[in-house]
Amino acid sequence: MPVRIAVVGLGKIARDQHLPVIAASPAFELVAGVTPSSTLDGVPCFRSLDEYLATRPAAEAIAMCQPPQVRAAATLQALAAGRHVLLEKPPAASLSEVEALIAAATRARVTLFAAWHSRFAAAVAPARAWLSGRRVTAAAISWKEDVRRWHPGQQWIWEPGGLGVFDPGINALSIATSILPEPLRLEDAVLEVPENRAQPIAATLAMRSGDAAVQAVFDWRQEGPQSWDIRVDTDSGRIDLADGGARWMIDGVEQPVGQESEYAALYRHFADLVVTGTSDVDAAPLRLVADAFMRGRTDRVSAFHD
Repeated sequence: MPVRIAVVGLGKIARDQHLPVIAASPAFELVAGVTPSSTLDGVPCFRSLDEYLATRPAAEAIAMCQPPQVRAAATLQALAAGRHVLLEKPPAASLSEVEALIAAATRARVTLFAAWHSRFAAAVAPARAWLSGRRVTAAAISWKEDVRRWHPGQQWIWEPGGLGVFDPGINALSIATSILPEPLRLEDAVLEVPENRAQPIAATLAMRSGDAAVQAVFDWRQEGPQSWDIRVDTDSGRIDLADGGARWMIDGVEQPVGQESEYAALYRHFADLVVTGTSDVDAAPLRLVADAFMRGRTDRVSAFHD
């Protein structure tokens, strides 16, 4: 039988990715939405999680797609009610919140899945396999996009806990922490924060994986073509991941990849976790962002207006 699932937060990411994938998946059945201000055709919507959890029968699983600032409190409530939970990235607004969620899921004996969707891009798994056993000598990340295109009118991204440019940048870090053989550690960072905002619009990170220098540049001011690229040099060749991990090259030669979408693979993994009664919560990408805020220098730049 498919897992009955509700989606909390019916914003852009839920409508663009979660809802279509759930509708197409034989493993899940969408039974409710939770949102204070919108509706779904053919599916009941509730104004609050309290209101939804009071219904009987309620879903076995919940996908949390609301802004990260309020995600942890809702997730604790859902876990206490015995629901399996999928967390849109980032899993919470702080590392301490993630630790609390892991402990709550363990107590409730339910599945908790921190869904780093970019790790399910088609080229990530083959790139990780290719790098296994090789010595990385250097790596570079370039993640540049237009915030007006991808987050039109969204103000939560600029508030404390919204992460600013790290909202997309954490996708790159989720890939890098997945494919590099040695753990990433942050050494330095520069955060460019608009004078009228609380969160950075651009960031430069200096990291290391083993002895290899790893440089990352994140920028939300990119106009025209968008770039989501990772290059990794090794002692026996170079790989390039392009289009957010959808494509990859070995020494400049394009390699074949599968056709499954990120979110289809992500929900397939969530279904497996629910069936096996296990959790998958990796805080490494969020830890690097937290380190950047702790160790980084803040440079004030000109005001940003939507």
